Amino acid sequence: MDEIEKIREKKLQELKESLENKQQKESYSEPINVNDADVDQKINENQVVVIDCWAPWCGPCKTISPVIDRLAARYAGKILFCKLNVDQNKSTAMKYGINSIPTILIFKNSKLVDKVIGAVPENSLTNKLDSLIAQG
Repeated sequence: MDEIEKIREKKLQELKESLENKQQKESYSEPINVNDADVDQKINENQVVVIDCWAPWCGPCKTISPVIDRLAARYAGKILFCKLNVDQNKSTAMKYGINSIPTILIFKNSKLVDKVIGAVPENSLTNKLDSLIAQG
């Protein structure tokens, strides 16, 4: 029985460490660039993730970019903001049905909870994000 108890304690410790690692949020005051290779990892490792899907030739994308930068600073430590160049990352763009840009994907607990298409006003995004954070 003593050996079983040791194994049980070891497994319990491993589970606790795994949970703590998942709950640790990356804290950036600026958006980070993601790609097809790492986007799923960022979504799964952070409780709330906002992904700005853009392309260099897109005028409205350039309009919303400073808004995303301000929101990243405002919500640092609460929400991870990412930028995904859809021209270079077609697999992720197809996976989430990105047909128009800018498109903002909002994830909570690894699930897509909202998709915002177009260069929307900053307060529209802050209202959505504040509501999402308030839900816990």
